Amino acid sequence: MNEGKGNFRDEIYSKSVRAGKRTYFFDVKSTRGGDLYLTITESKKRFQDDGKFYFEKHKLFLYKEDFEKFSDGLSEVIDKIEELKENPSYQQEPQAIESNAEESNEQQIDEENITSDNSDEADGNDFKEVDFDDLGK
Repeated sequence: MNEGKGNFRDEIYSKSVRAGKRTYFFDVKSTRGGDLYLTITESKKRFQDDGKFYFEKHKLFLYKEDFEKFSDGLSEVIDKIEELKENPSYQQEPQAIESNAEESNEQQIDEENITSDNSDEADGNDFKEVDFDDLGK
């Protein structure tokens, strides 16, 4: 078929960044259609109980339509971190930071539920609330 063309998901460019106990890999690849995308891989060396090691990896795929938004978001967050580091009052207890993040996530979920609840009513769909805990009984 496509012999001689190699792997369709060819690596176009790769950059590794060692950061303490982690290594980050930034790999630009191409799809069968020739579109470029980015994979960001975090790799950490872990040890089993018997002393043998393995690499724990987490991978993020970033597609061309998201490049600009991702870059803007990342830049904004890094700028905010720099701003907070310059302000001595930013220091919060770790639990307070986690609590604020959880509250923000809960608020976002609540807002999504309100939106989806309202859209169901507008569509005329009658849905019953299901308790999934009852399924195992």
